[in-house]
Amino acid sequence: VQLQASGGGLVQAGGSLGLSCAASGRTFSSYTMGWFRQAPGKEREFVASIIWSGSSTSYADSVKGRFTISRDDAKNTVYLQMNSLKREDTAVYYCARRIPGLVGNLAGSYDYWGQGTLVTVSS
Repeated sequence: VQLQASGGGLVQAGGSLGLSCAASGRTFSSYTMGWFRQAPGKEREFVASIIWSGSSTSYADSVKGRFTISRDDAKNTVYLQMNSLKREDTAVYYCARRIPGLVGNLAGSYDYWGQGTLVTVSS
């Protein structure tokens, strides 16, 4: 399994940015997918997740109401739409696949990770 994240860049505070994560493999639709982020000097933290059917999503409190996770199983792609961006959203964003059978959104519950894409929010 390979995950390829893209879409990062520089954006002004209050702006929007969309991230994509393309996955290889024919069983993409069977897995819960998540987005995490890691700011300089900080631990990797959970941002959002979406279950295999797309019918349920979960968000960190810090992004709830501003970020939206979605998926297109026909394209083997998961998305993260980020609106009303703040400086504190600056981080490297990673997509990941959750280990089947595990629940929760700790980083240890995910096995395959993308390479990360940098999002920088300027004031």
